[in-house]
Amino acid sequence: MNNSGSPQETVPPVEGVAGGGTAYGWDDGSLQDQSLLRGVIDPSRVPSFELVHVWCMPSTANVGPQETPRPLEPVSLLAGRNERESIQIAIRPKVSWSGSSNAGVVQIQCTDLCSTSGDRLVIGQSVTLRRVVPILGVPDALVPIDMPVSQINLLPGETTAIWVSIDVPSTQPPGQYDGEFIVTATKTDAECAAQFHDKSEKYQVYRELRNCLDVIEQIDGKPVDEVVERAKSATTTLRRVLLSPSFSDFFSENGPLDMMDEDANLSIRVKLSLTVWDFVLPTTPSLPAVIGISDTVIEDRFGVEHGTAEWYDALELHFKWLLQYKISPYFCKWGNSMRVLTYTSPWPADHPKSDEFFSDPRLAAYAVPYSPVVPCGDLAKDYLQKEVEILRSKGHWKKAYFYLWDEPLNMQQYDAIRRQASDIHAYAPDARVLTTYYSGPSDAPLAPNNFEAFLKVPGFLRPHTQIYCTSEWVIGNREDLVKDIIAEIKPENNEEWWTYVCMGPSDPHPNWHLGMRGTQHRAVMWRVWKEGGTGFLYWGANCYEKATVASAEIKFRRGLPPGDGVLFYPGEVFSSSREPVASLRLERLLSGLQDIEYLKLYSSRYGRDEGLAILEKTGMYLGPERYTMDHNPIDMMRGEIFRTCRP
Repeated sequence: MNNSGSPQETVPPVEGVAGGGTAYGWDDGSLQDQSLLRGVIDPSRVPSFELVHVWCMPSTANVGPQETPRPLEPVSLLAGRNERESIQIAIRPKVSWSGSSNAGVVQIQCTDLCSTSGDRLVIGQSVTLRRVVPILGVPDALVPIDMPVSQINLLPGETTAIWVSIDVPSTQPPGQYDGEFIVTATKTDAECAAQFHDKSEKYQVYRELRNCLDVIEQIDGKPVDEVVERAKSATTTLRRVLLSPSFSDFFSENGPLDMMDEDANLSIRVKLSLTVWDFVLPTTPSLPAVIGISDTVIEDRFGVEHGTAEWYDALELHFKWLLQYKISPYFCKWGNSMRVLTYTSPWPADHPKSDEFFSDPRLAAYAVPYSPVVPCGDLAKDYLQKEVEILRSKGHWKKAYFYLWDEPLNMQQYDAIRRQASDIHAYAPDARVLTTYYSGPSDAPLAPNNFEAFLKVPGFLRPHTQIYCTSEWVIGNREDLVKDIIAEIKPENNEEWWTYVCMGPSDPHPNWHLGMRGTQHRAVMWRVWKEGGTGFLYWGANCYEKATVASAEIKFRRGLPPGDGVLFYPGEVFSSSREPVASLRLERLLSGLQDIEYLKLYSSRYGRDEGLAILEKTGMYLGPERYTMDHNPIDMMRGEIFRTCRP
């Protein structure tokens, strides 16, 4: 590329949610010495800070292509053990140095995080890097990149974000861990390869010429008349070649120069510091967050037939991958009129795999199917009784629940729940049945108005339901209604109140729709904790439109807000990997669950009233329409709990 002449003026970002970029050779100014970049730009000879902006953003920021640069500051994080803490590194080109439509290529690298005592958080194990990829123009998918070193292409006039996550093992010694995130502008792979071959060829010639020179200079004992003129001529030629700029720039007497040392001096280095404190987040989450996974979507997209070995493998892969997010997955198949078959293990209760799934300490709750997941012929008759008898003999039975119907609307559907629950309780009087609802039966009003009818549902379903799971949409911004809802629940009968979000509530209330603010995503769990719910349900995490090819484009379902029912993506959409790709919203769900553990710790020391007070004192969360849009109050809350609760 040739940037001769005066530098171009700053070109503002073009329209479009996803950004668009600018013309070839674009720059946004801010260079300390523009004269350095006149002519062909060789990134191996120019400090990277002259070519790219690099700055840090919190995990609650939506860093889109049009994000504007900010000053680069060191990163300082706080995390307990068995906790994940994340940060974003934003990179935006100042100029184009590539000969293609890209602005250029940067090499990114992250070191291990080390303490002064020699303990480490190892890159690729505890420290992971993912690239933030827009979905419908909104930053959401977190696509894994190579570690510890990777190269990414930058587009002119667009910001790219790298999501850095640090997973602190539960046995990690407390202390301060330091490391670096390194960004180096470099040439494209083709240019690097060409340069490598060019150097190799030159060095081979260099060796041959050097050997030739040594031979010719050893002329002792030879007839002077025969060699003197040839020796002088050859020596002059050889020395001229050896001292030519094309060779001396790249080689010394000891061989090729190590360009890595030169690159290190040109790189941008971001200081990362993590304080690990002596607080271990519980392996089993304090609040069960049960999240639905559509088995039908898995069957269609991955081409696996229900009940085959490949089908079991696909479900197991999803189950185990999701456990890292401190959620309790359940698989589901939707029937007519919102009847739903839900199950956490696709195997029967007496299968070793079921015991493995249900006994996993990371699982807070598991769904038991009312009928066989895989048809079993004559055995179906006594299926429920046998399943319940086996599970009741296990120590993990206290995690079990039955989810039979989603949002019943009329007497026929409510009666179906009663009948099925009666069957379950005939074999297990202590079984928990979960029912989601946002209204009473429409054809048999329980009260003069809708909200009063909604409040009467527990009395109407008792004793056929133990977990009353209500929509946050019903509450709206009326937190005072929570007391009325809780008043209808009878904990002395082992009844619980859970909540859920679905299509609603909408902005500005907390939810996981695509395009909502990062704190709005994280606040879903703040709301649950403040209102006093003891569990949470989300209807689907992979409910995109039907596709029959794993790598097919992701399309959100018509009639739903973008992102509703989707918290992760098939890995095949972005690469050859089968591992699912998390969304920003799934990461923020995890952060919200971790925040609950902090608040629970604080409340255990100082009481629930003080736990509620710290939310208000820091400005983090006051209500569904009054919560922070900035990350600082989150750090204030965590910092205060660290200061007051550490040993």
